[in-house]
Amino acid sequence: MTGLTLAIALLTSGAAWANPPTSSPRPQSRSIPDTEVTQAVVANTAETGLVAQVLRDVKQPAAPGKVVQATLAGGVIHSPRPPERPENLYRKATVAAAGFRAVPLPPVSGIKGTLCGDPSIQGVRMSPIAGRLRGCGVPEPVQVRAVSGVTLSTPATMDCTTAKALKSWVDRGVMPVIGRLGGGPAELRVAAHYSCRTRNNQPGAKISNHGMGQAIDISGIVLQNGVAIDVLKGWRGGQHSGMLKAMHRAACGPFGTVLGPNADRYHQDHFHLDTARYRRGSYCH
Repeated sequence: MTGLTLAIALLTSGAAWANPPTSSPRPQSRSIPDTEVTQAVVANTAETGLVAQVLRDVKQPAAPGKVVQATLAGGVIHSPRPPERPENLYRKATVAAAGFRAVPLPPVSGIKGTLCGDPSIQGVRMSPIAGRLRGCGVPEPVQVRAVSGVTLSTPATMDCTTAKALKSWVDRGVMPVIGRLGGGPAELRVAAHYSCRTRNNQPGAKISNHGMGQAIDISGIVLQNGVAIDVLKGWRGGQHSGMLKAMHRAACGPFGTVLGPNADRYHQDHFHLDTARYRRGSYCH
């Protein structure tokens, strides 16, 4: 009987291998009883509620607002001071290559206040000056010590018309010509200002405009780096000759009379600048 059963099994398997299926049968979906799904949902809900309860029971830390404010306040007080900004190396190298030494503007000392209604004209007001010679004197004199930040080597006495002309010349004729050379102009060298005398101190001559507070003589300009542009030494040659002649020309307009080394032997070492006015305009030589 056993042998007969084995023979039948072999015959059956041979037939199956002779005609194999073209595709695998699709597995049947497994059905989950409703009771299992309900139990899973209930279990999940119970776990979520338990976690929420635990989180509620945990004591939350207090808000750190005051601590943060104190920390910030302490940081402002105790933060280290930032280092100073490094020097402009490009500018320093450029100045060094040009042969000039950059020097900061010195403070203008001894200046009392604004003169002639212009804050850029600094000095003191003076009492009226009566001249010892007829024609001399200044009704409303001022003693100018600086114009547009450029000091005068000695305080110069003049009237306001002359002070304003001097300021105009410095602004339009000195600063633009010198530019940044040597750090710019620092001082005007004053050769003469108010003086009750005749022209060029010649006996019998007319009263000079110096005797009326209408003139100032400038012998040179000192730059911020200490270099001096000198009328006597630089007018006829050297690196400053062109600058001196340009400044001389620029004075013609603000001033009515401008005399320099080309005028006569009395003006070889300075510019004479006065505010006299002529029918034909300024006299410049």
